[in-house]
Amino acid sequence: MSHDPTVNAGDIARLAGVGRAAVSNWRRRHDDFPLPVGGTANQPLFSLPQIESWLRRYGKSYQVSLGDRVWQRLRAAGDLRLGELVAQAGVLLTKGHSELDPELAGLVFELAERHDPLTAYEFLIERYLEAHSRQLSVTREETADLMVRLVHTDGGTVLDPACGVGTLLLAPRAPMVLGQDLSGTSARITAARLRLRGVEARVEAGDSIRHDAFAGEKADAVVCDPPFNERSWGYEELTGDPRWEYGLPPRGEPELAWVQHCLTHVRPRGLVAVLMPPAAASRKAGRRIRANLLRAGALRAVVALPGSDLWLLRRPAAGERPPSDVLILDATADQSAVEPAWRAYLEDRSDQTVRIIDLLADEVDMTPARHQRRDDLGRAFTETRDLFLAAAATPPDLKVLDQPLDQPVTTVGDLIKEGLVTAVQAPPKMAADGGDVAVLTADDITHGTAPSGRAGPQHGLVEVRPGDVVASYSSVRVMTAGGFVLGPHLTLYRVDARRLDPDFLAGFLRAAGGRATTGSSRFDARRTRLPRLSLADQTAYGEAFRQLAVLEDALRETSALGQTLIRLGLDGLTDGHLHPQS
Repeated sequence: MSHDPTVNAGDIARLAGVGRAAVSNWRRRHDDFPLPVGGTANQPLFSLPQIESWLRRYGKSYQVSLGDRVWQRLRAAGDLRLGELVAQAGVLLTKGHSELDPELAGLVFELAERHDPLTAYEFLIERYLEAHSRQLSVTREETADLMVRLVHTDGGTVLDPACGVGTLLLAPRAPMVLGQDLSGTSARITAARLRLRGVEARVEAGDSIRHDAFAGEKADAVVCDPPFNERSWGYEELTGDPRWEYGLPPRGEPELAWVQHCLTHVRPRGLVAVLMPPAAASRKAGRRIRANLLRAGALRAVVALPGSDLWLLRRPAAGERPPSDVLILDATADQSAVEPAWRAYLEDRSDQTVRIIDLLADEVDMTPARHQRRDDLGRAFTETRDLFLAAAATPPDLKVLDQPLDQPVTTVGDLIKEGLVTAVQAPPKMAADGGDVAVLTADDITHGTAPSGRAGPQHGLVEVRPGDVVASYSSVRVMTAGGFVLGPHLTLYRVDARRLDPDFLAGFLRAAGGRATTGSSRFDARRTRLPRLSLADQTAYGEAFRQLAVLEDALRETSALGQTLIRLGLDGLTDGHLHPQS
């Protein structure tokens, strides 16, 4: 393999400002396109100098940012060493020295000086996770934030005994966080990410179940996304371990070992959030431990999320009377329902609970879908059907032309120079993880939801106004409301409404972004081409683009409603609550 810095097809597309399909076409059409120097048949790697030479030879514009230069130098060492080099970059930025060679260390320092150390390191982490998406299991950001909100309040210590690259430990605002991971590389990456945020942390490497780095220590809250189905977790050597207060975990139920390990490390009345495989709620082998957890009042909720279940536990205090019911909730279709349901349960006003005595008399099957309230099923089916029918949207009525129009064109960059558009971004160090200011996030743009982030007062916040066009890497929306601020990784385009229609601009930006590959090719929006039209003609285009955006939102809504409708229909027809019309 070449020792040159290497790039994959997504990297090439990003450098050249095109989609991955264009790179595939170049490889097919040009015999002199550089041959792979490594990687696999499905994910080949190319020499960066050879790619640059080829792009220059064919007059194709490209730009290699400093961040890309640093990343490609890291990648040049090969995938086997990539994680360790990323970890060493974190050591360099937090301690001022590392085992990186002087040239690479200089590039990392330069990147940190041009932006700031945290932004520079998170850029490298993002690329690392993208390159190793199949090898690294990372908790979804939305789920991580939810888990922390459910069990942690400001001011307490948080522990994650299977912290990976630190996703769950980045969410809480805690004076001290503790983390452990089997991978020394991941542990060092987590430690660097926390230090760069100014968080006091102790992060250790090692197997938490076999070699607990925090034996005897208690946290105020524990969050954990443990590895699933690990058969060689230490069953034979840990048979008499004092952590198994609720029973020896069966050999095939390692997740129940993690649950009890987490409970060991939380103070009395402290809360634990653990992601579990859905089968753990019903497997026969774990029935006794589930029953013991319920009898003791330790297991308080089982919530079904997309792909996994969330178990919420509370460490019983001495002499405390255990509860008589447990919260069981199916939130696969609406994760926003979890937090209010959990608060209602803690305040003893929930109507979504199941009596523990009923569970103990049966198979202790806590599968959320099994415990859905049947008395509400018919009403839920009717309401969902009505919403489904009402969500339909009409596509725009567009004229089909024999030949495309030949119109004078301009670019977004030219519109900015002419003063028709102003482009701004959020402050580079902005964090949207707590505070009193509502923040529009990239997920909000993608899903068309209200601002979900929160931030504290800080310099340089960008206020969003009605009519502003806001773009993420994959979505573009025209704002119909204001009163909140722009979040990280978003760009705001404010138009001169006397000369430019915002929906017109948003439509062309969205089309250009769609032609680039989401996540692998961050196109230069300033190169987006659009026709020079009168304001009246722009408005006509803008209305068509707006109708397409409404149609997309409606399709997303009807897809989710349709899945719920199917599930309710199947349940109702099979248990007698619904009957076919004659």
